[in-house]
Amino acid sequence: MDQAMIDRLAAAPVAAGKLLIEGEWVEGAGETPVLSPIDGRQLTTIAAAGPDDVARACASARDAFEDGRWSRMAPSGRKAVLHRLADLIEKHATELAVLGVRDNGTEISMALKAEPGSAAGTFRYYAEAIDKIYGEIAPTAPNVLGLIHREPVGVVGAIVPWNFPLMIGAWKIAPALATGNSVVLKPAETASLSLLRLAALALEAGVPPGVFNVVTGPGRVTGEALALSTDVDVMVFTGSGATGRRLLQYSAQSNLKRCYLELGGKSPNVVFADAPDLSAAAKAAATAIFRNAGQVCVAGSRLLVEASVHDAFVAELATATRKMAVGNPLKLETQVGAVNSLSQLEGNLGFVADATREGGEIVTGGTRALEATGGYYMDPTIVTGVKPEHRLYREEVFGPVLAVTPFKDEAEALRLANASDFGLAAGVWTANLSRAHRMVRGIRSGVVHVNTYGGSDVTVPLSGMKQSGNGADKSLHALEKYTDLKTAWIQL
Repeated sequence: MDQAMIDRLAAAPVAAGKLLIEGEWVEGAGETPVLSPIDGRQLTTIAAAGPDDVARACASARDAFEDGRWSRMAPSGRKAVLHRLADLIEKHATELAVLGVRDNGTEISMALKAEPGSAAGTFRYYAEAIDKIYGEIAPTAPNVLGLIHREPVGVVGAIVPWNFPLMIGAWKIAPALATGNSVVLKPAETASLSLLRLAALALEAGVPPGVFNVVTGPGRVTGEALALSTDVDVMVFTGSGATGRRLLQYSAQSNLKRCYLELGGKSPNVVFADAPDLSAAAKAAATAIFRNAGQVCVAGSRLLVEASVHDAFVAELATATRKMAVGNPLKLETQVGAVNSLSQLEGNLGFVADATREGGEIVTGGTRALEATGGYYMDPTIVTGVKPEHRLYREEVFGPVLAVTPFKDEAEALRLANASDFGLAAGVWTANLSRAHRMVRGIRSGVVHVNTYGGSDVTVPLSGMKQSGNGADKSLHALEKYTDLKTAWIQL
């Protein structure tokens, strides 16, 4: 990446965002200002869709599905369109990354790969998969033919968060489109711009009008209307547990649409004294929580360290953390970007204040950073002495705040790792292969990393246990959310 190119793109004005309905860009019932977390200034506006706007988008998606313009297209045809979309994402990758960073504050060094890079790969993966998924023939009596078909569910409503909108958006949009569904997407109101640009590229790639619609606006209005729509057959969502619960209520109040929810986590990162390289583990532990200012659903936000190496490990972790450059996320040297919004920053600082009141000790950080810029920055924060009953141990911060807790043996490590309502991800550092397998089996999380943290790709599922949700994003398993099974029982 070239810093000069980034700077040029970052200086360009951003057009006001509109709604995409039936292939046309239209005004919404209102508009919402977009404040950049980099400097706190207004970047542009986006349309705020009201219930009538959402109803039109859902009706458009329903009409497109029923008339078969996409749902009855041959899989090879949908495959070609999605490959063209992936090509366009790659062509405009730097533009998309810079636009997203201006909107949500992710450091550009991470954003290019994690956002357009990941999104393009995801569209390619499902484009290639869809004409290789077969139906089944049941093992019936000789005078019966039992055929099992997979069919698209219809209209998919997708609500995605602000931390990685392109990546997470692609996890939901790509398999839904690949299997022949129509989609109505609602981005987070604080990170809509890159997804609006993606929608424009989808039209350019040949996705028919009405098949992919985008409605922006506040969750309490736009998201609620989408979740209550009887034109929507399946809702997919990544975000908070509180919103996930509301979506389930809206499903019960409307048409009992299926809801697949990825609700974040409070992921344990467990370091044993026999880890292959404690220094590497310390650096990885810092990256696992502090990249993207801690705004990662699988962030290793609870660090559990064997007591015999606890103090030395925390000292090395603190050294690695202090070396991480906090600053303008549009600069290539920045390692920790901006917090997405002022309210999120204030919430992060509130967690730190509560942690110290409950007996935690701040090793480094704990304060707002670079306030003079007008942006929303926070120094990476390490808090030791955090106990299972403390708020910082139990609740997801979604910010650059790490809770550290010692343990004495494997049994206690497993108990502490599972002492959470969440079960999205975890990490284990040990040179003992048997212990690694025992921990993988014992930890109640959808993903368990061993001697690494993060880095899994689209070939494996991301699925939550406990209050981290249900269903899976990524991998071929994600296709199960977007298809219905139909049996043909034929008497011969």
